[in-house]
Amino acid sequence: MAEAGGPIYDRLAPVPERIWEKGAGLDALLEGAREPLVLRGLVADWPLVAAGKKGARDVRRYLLDHARERPFKVSIGPQGHNGRLFYDADMAMNFRVGTGKLADIFGGIDKAEELGDIRTVYLASIDIPSHFDGLDEENPIGLDARDPLKSIWIGTRTRIAAHNDFPDNLACCAAGRRRFTLFPPHQFPNLYLGPIDNTPAGRVVSMVDLDAPDLAAHPRFADAMAEAQTVELEPGDAILIPSMWWHHVEGLENFNILVNYWWRRSAAWLGQPQDALNHAILAIRDLPDADKAMWRAMFDHYVFDNGADVTDHIPEPARGILAPLTRESAGRLRAFLLRTLSR
Repeated sequence: MAEAGGPIYDRLAPVPERIWEKGAGLDALLEGAREPLVLRGLVADWPLVAAGKKGARDVRRYLLDHARERPFKVSIGPQGHNGRLFYDADMAMNFRVGTGKLADIFGGIDKAEELGDIRTVYLASIDIPSHFDGLDEENPIGLDARDPLKSIWIGTRTRIAAHNDFPDNLACCAAGRRRFTLFPPHQFPNLYLGPIDNTPAGRVVSMVDLDAPDLAAHPRFADAMAEAQTVELEPGDAILIPSMWWHHVEGLENFNILVNYWWRRSAAWLGQPQDALNHAILAIRDLPDADKAMWRAMFDHYVFDNGADVTDHIPEPARGILAPLTRESAGRLRAFLLRTLSR
């Protein structure tokens, strides 16, 4: 087990992996998968990967050939920034966020490379269809039946604190190298999570620095490390990160590109669980303990257990939102919630 301040990556279990063979059936492999899996060479034939292997400037030119004339959101660390996009000592962000044309952003990276400037530049979760023409079509993956969100992550050396996502995630290393360190969903109490409403990128993150874990300050992190998995992806490799798995992500080269695909197992018109958690904090968390116990039982009855005893005694046409939700009934429930929350 790692000591406080020591590196941990060489002490962790590897993520299971397989060499990808064309025609192996990606959709069937992903269906119902609940454990991480590395697919070596899954996107090795992408033109984007080929451009990246030629060099950083080559792959930037390839992206510029497809970029639309619209602003790109970019995060920039100060000179000497170590690539960790995180909080500063006052719990503000240690980077600034702006927008610019992709050509200007890449021009700045070109100049920084010439000067040996180690400033951090990171374009995170850029929606591919709205920011690029033809990029998705030239670099297909065959997940369209899942209707995934398609994003690209572009930047210099970066370290992104452990966080999780509600959708399933297939992340493809297109240029540079990426290291992923994953923790099972149930390990969240041992990750020492930060604020919910003040986050670097919208998701709550672990406050532990994986490059220098302080086990004196975060002793339970040792239990998380005992179940952690890690892997380094080369260009063309991909990793499946199932829903709610915590993942720490690093760009290991001077220039890195990741393409990822997010999809839900549930219908897209259903709500986001994070919204329900936020509302529960607002409405339930600060109640007296006896009241919270009653509401816990109500949640178990209606949400988590959701057995036949909830509805069997109610005529089927009268069950309302206790019946399985449809697009229409979900829309009515959302409208009701919006009205009540706006009072």
